[in-house]
Formats: sequence, C-alpha cells, structure tokens
Amino acid sequence: MDSYNFLLALGIILLFTKIFGLMSEKVHLPQVVGALVAGILLGPSGAGILTESDFLLKTSEIGVILLMFLAGIDTDLAELKHTGPAACLIAVLGVFVPILGCGGVYYLFYADSFTYPNLLKAAFIGVVFAATSVSITVETLSEMGKLQTRVGATLLSAAIIDDVIGIVVLSILSAMSDSSVKPALVTVKIAGFFVFVLVVGVIVYRIFKKITIHHEKSRRVAVWALAFCFVMSFCAERLFGVADITGAYFAGVILCNLTESRKFVAKKITAASYLVFSPVFFAGIGLKTDLSGLNAGILLFALVLAVAAVLTKVIGCGLAARLCKMPRREALTVGVGMVARGEVALMVAQKGIDSGNIDRAVFPAIVLCVITAALLTPILLKLCLPKTPSEKSS
Repeated sequence: MDSYNFLLALGIILLFTKIFGLMSEKVHLPQVVGALVAGILLGPSGAGILTESDFLLKTSEIGVILLMFLAGIDTDLAELKHTGPAACLIAVLGVFVPILGCGGVYYLFYADSFTYPNLLKAAFIGVVFAATSVSITVETLSEMGKLQTRVGATLLSAAIIDDVIGIVVLSILSAMSDSSVKPALVTVKIAGFFVFVLVVGVIVYRIFKKITIHHEKSRRVAVWALAFCFVMSFCAERLFGVADITGAYFAGVILCNLTESRKFVAKKITAASYLVFSPVFFAGIGLKTDLSGLNAGILLFALVLAVAAVLTKVIGCGLAARLCKMPRREALTVGVGMVARGEVALMVAQKGIDSGNIDRAVFPAIVLCVITAALLTPILLKLCLPKTPSEKSS
C-alpha cells in the first residue's frame, strides 16, 4: 500500500546517511557532509529514489528542533563568562562581517534594484554564513593537542555566542519577512519573546532543579525536558512570530546548568535525535538540492560566495582577535577556526526557503559553499597551528 511508503523511505534514509556518514568520517570530515551527499544521491538530482513528502518534512522539522535544543543544552555558560569580552567581540564581527560580505555577493549577482525584498533576501543569505560549525574545529584542535589552549577556549566560546547572535538575527529577519508586519511590532514581539524566555526560564529551571534532586537520572526527566523543548518551540513560532528553532535553543540554554541531569538529558535526546530525526533532516536538505539547474552563472556565484564565506570569517574574527591583543598567528588561527559552516547554516537556509527569502535555484550554491567550508577548515587550521613535538616525530 502507498500509505506505507514512508517506512521504506525512512529505512533507506537511515541506511544511506549512516554509510555515507562513516565514509566522510574516514576522511576526517563531519558525518553531516556524508548525510548531505546521501540525500543528493537519493533525491531528484541523483537516483531519484526519494522525493519530499509531508512525513519527511515534519520529521525533518523535529530533527532541526532537537539539534538546536541540544546546542542549547550543551552551552557552557561558565566558559562564556571566562573568555568574556574577547569571545563576544570575535562573535559579533564574526556574524556581521559575513552578513555584509555574503549578503553583498548575493545582491551583486541577483538584485536588480535597491528594494526591501531584495535587501531581505541578501540578508538571509548573509545570515546563512554567519554561524560557525564548531564541531569540525574542535575535532581538528583536539587531534593536534591544541583544544585546551587560549585559542581553543576562545574559539569555543566565540562559536557559541556566534550561534546565539545568528539565531536572534534570523528571528528578526523571519518576523520581518511578512510584508504586512510593521517593524515596530516585530521589535515588540522579539522583546516580548526574550521577556517570556526569562520569566519561563526562572520558573522552569527551579522546577527542574527540585525534580532532579531525587530523580537525577530518571527517564522521566528527559521526557519532561523534551516536552519543554517542543512547547517552547511552539510558543516561539505561534505567540511571537520567532523561529521555532529559537525557542528550542533557549529551552536548552535554560536547562544547561542542571549539572549531571543535563548530561543525562543530552545523552537520551542525542540518541533519539541521531537515530532517526537528524539523518532525515540532513538527507532532506540533500533532497531539496536540485543540481539539474546548475549552470555557469550558479557555479560562478557559488565560487565567489565560497571565497566570501571564508574571507569574511577570517577577516572579521581575526581582526577582532587582534583588537583583543592576541598575537598575529593566534588571531589568524581564531579566524580560520571560525570558517567552518554546518548544521546551523543549513537550518537557516531551510528557514529561508520556507519563508520564500531564499530561492531554490541558488540553494545548490549554498550547499556547495557549506561543504567547501567544511573541507577547507581542517586543512587551513593545520597550516596555521604549529605542530606539537609528538606530531613532528610521527
């Protein structure tokens, strides 16, 4: 029966995303790259085995919500306080320089006039490349024994703040994408959302604090945390016009100080996310990537955009690090470490497509740029960082 085709689609996605994920891991790339490739090969641009469906769209949405919740719950507030001003300045320039640079590239290629819709589309492209995928950088720094250094700590904190700023900017742009909405109303709604997060956060944190005294590692704690994540996602989207992933992210941040319970909740939800929902999300991105429309113009745009995506992070974050009195080599390493894009960039791109602010025709260029950044970051980092004695002798 056709109504059961979703089971076959789910099985194929889980199988192929894992196979290609392991293959990408073998060449020291994040598994997300393999999952993207699997989606492209399975979709209309490849074998044509799978197509988008309502089931895959909804499952994908749950996947992106869980990813953002986990990003929030893994936030280290103590580390943010420790690195402080330097990480904040690096993150701020690391967001707004790419927005201007990458958004400017889109505007030069595709905007035929200086209008509000064109500016909004350019801004969305810029926000896609504002966020950093720190997992690639962490893996490389760890491999080279440089994670527990000033550069490593600064990079980790800056990447976290970078994501927070990017998510807030995304929320503002999403709210402004409706032409009937007035900017003043958008501002009020955004402010209302953060007041809501603060009030709910204080109440829910205290409730969870009491619950976890006697049930620190009980499955019910993970269930309640997940329920809280979904409710916050709903409230963000429905009540404030803010992206649902923003609600999920701040739900995680509210619970990130629950010590041992935080680790237990993250472990349980990570298992659920990476078993089913995340593979569907990343494969879904691949399914949406229609390479049949690639032409010389799109490829040129992808090339220029990739160059801008790399340079804006290196210049923006590296300049900020120099302003914070970091030596040139360390500043360059910080800039290069912030180049990698991954999950958050793809989430923002998906939101841009859903809202009509990113054209499907340019989506393959975005995917190519994300993969290029993922490939270049470890190579550039290893060129910037001096080798440890153990590496020299090996």
